[in-house]
Amino acid sequence: MKVNQKIITMDKKEVSYTHIQNGGSTICFMLSGSGYTYEKPLFYYSTMTMLENKRDVVHIHYSYEKDILNLPVEKITDIMAKEIIPIVEDVRENSHYTEMMFLGKSLGTIPLIHKLMKTSMYKDSPLILLTPLLDFDSIVESLLTGDHQTLIIIGEKDVHYTQEAIENIQDKSNIEIEVLPNANHSLDANPTSTSMSIKILNQVTEKIEEFLN
Repeated sequence: MKVNQKIITMDKKEVSYTHIQNGGSTICFMLSGSGYTYEKPLFYYSTMTMLENKRDVVHIHYSYEKDILNLPVEKITDIMAKEIIPIVEDVRENSHYTEMMFLGKSLGTIPLIHKLMKTSMYKDSPLILLTPLLDFDSIVESLLTGDHQTLIIIGEKDVHYTQEAIENIQDKSNIEIEVLPNANHSLDANPTSTSMSIKILNQVTEKIEEFLN
């Protein structure tokens, strides 16, 4: 296994990414949430699941002010896409992958839903959306109009979970939804339970593995 880190400068801002290579022909780009970084359980075990299933992984390391989620979704998308797409293209140009896929959590799902789903270059790239912000109407609208094969995993106790949104998108043939009872926005157990949180994490990784296969 090879692990390389690279820095790209865009508009005088440096953004780095970590490229984990395990000999796969498919690359999975991962986009973290606000405050939920790649060493935390969801991303650590999602990365391990990808590598075990012969997918290489790229962790994109961006950082924003905490109040970014107060901006309009379109503005968030523009800010993030300007950093993410050059990294995706840099990896594509310097590698020989035959397929791409994307996995994002929370904040990281916004550019996937609002930009990549609408870009023909990535039209065949599957999406894994962990805890997307389903209480944003524009997020649901984009999911309803998108054609990507998509897996959504969200907790029933997530502050961004809405039953109405689930009902609106559950009939889309290209979208698979896994709602986890008693799971919060970090996909930890609510109320707090270590053993239950581990079970939830196991459910998440099993669902991702099913989606890959």
